[in-house]
Amino acid sequence: MSAFASIAKIPELKRRILFTLLMLAVYRLGCQVPTPGVDPEALMAFFAQQRGTIFGLFDMFSGGALEKLSVFALGIMPYISASIIIELLKVVIPGLEKLYKEGEAGQKKIKQYTRYGTVVIAAIQGMGIAWGLESMTGGGGHMPVVMHPGWAFRLMTVLTLTSGTAFIMWLGEMITERGIGNGISLIIFAGIVARLPSAIIKTFELMGTGEIYPILMVLLIVAMVLVVGFIVFVERGQRRIQVQYARRVVGRRMMGGTTTHLPLKVNTSGVIPPIFASSLLMFPATIGSFIHLDWVKRVMEAISPGGLYHELFYVGLIIFFCYFYTAVTFNPVDVADNLKKWGGYVPGLRPGKPTSEYIDRILTRITLGGALYVSAVCVLPSVLIGKFNVPFYFGGTALLIVVGVAMDTMSQIESHLLTRHYEGFMKKRMSRVRR
Repeated sequence: MSAFASIAKIPELKRRILFTLLMLAVYRLGCQVPTPGVDPEALMAFFAQQRGTIFGLFDMFSGGALEKLSVFALGIMPYISASIIIELLKVVIPGLEKLYKEGEAGQKKIKQYTRYGTVVIAAIQGMGIAWGLESMTGGGGHMPVVMHPGWAFRLMTVLTLTSGTAFIMWLGEMITERGIGNGISLIIFAGIVARLPSAIIKTFELMGTGEIYPILMVLLIVAMVLVVGFIVFVERGQRRIQVQYARRVVGRRMMGGTTTHLPLKVNTSGVIPPIFASSLLMFPATIGSFIHLDWVKRVMEAISPGGLYHELFYVGLIIFFCYFYTAVTFNPVDVADNLKKWGGYVPGLRPGKPTSEYIDRILTRITLGGALYVSAVCVLPSVLIGKFNVPFYFGGTALLIVVGVAMDTMSQIESHLLTRHYEGFMKKRMSRVRR
């Protein structure tokens, strides 16, 4: 509590937090502004039939804006897609990788390419949504979603949704620059947390009707606290490789001779693998909702959430994407070359190829542990709903995002407090460091 009280004593930190809260409030306000030409009742009736499809996944990341088809309906997903595409293209296009290594100037250029890609992806998705809305009906097929279909509606929808995504992207960059924390992550965080009050109210209503026993609710709260603690523990987990720097003469000064560590995170890939896995598994269900054939229905039932095949495919895809994304974003050869260039080496290993093979071997082992951890957290909602009849989702991609963003934001606030000589949130850890 003393750390929170110290925030008000630092004017710069207080301004940053207030600016962040103001920008998030603007984002949530924009999620309530509807896109012209759409019947909201018919759209709500349509989305009531789309639980467990890819529309439900996108609606979660947009904070319910897609379900209302607001001006922010696309959310920040086009920006995330563009960032992932640029990240993957760095592997196959040498020019992008060279640009990435040029420092701040290269980073600005890559960020500019990401913005252009965001606008293009948002325009394509906006046109796809406009075409799809014209064929959608709610209320058993009696309520058309679009009141006046045609090119005027399509162009208006593309312009509105693309402008909304560009504005969200600007909000995220402003939060990162002038606020506290990562702006894009905080926007996703706000969209997910916005659904928390309705889930709490629904839970208490079920407790009042006797569908949920109080003792079960107490056990669930205890389990939630333990799961969040477990996620924090693993997300902070690192495998530290000792690195020794040789002494060398630079001018008239002796440099080096120090020992440090190369930290390898247990969960290097973050929340990208469950997002990819969920999208791939939900895509057949989305297609199947528009195709009314017997064999399609059987396939949908086999891979429907909560079933054995769905969970097996889900875990398998998460493990695959954990290794794939880690291999794309972390290159042991580059790390070993940089250590060799700066005079660093792992004790007992020769610089160069032996060091890169050693790092790759350790990374492969800890990635398996991280993949199993992500799989367990993502399968948790199905277990709670199927076995304990819990009326809300707890776990999965949303929980990983919420806990991860909260940890990152708190660490940035703590760094501001410590630089102003105030006590941080992690008092025991800092006292050990001082000793």
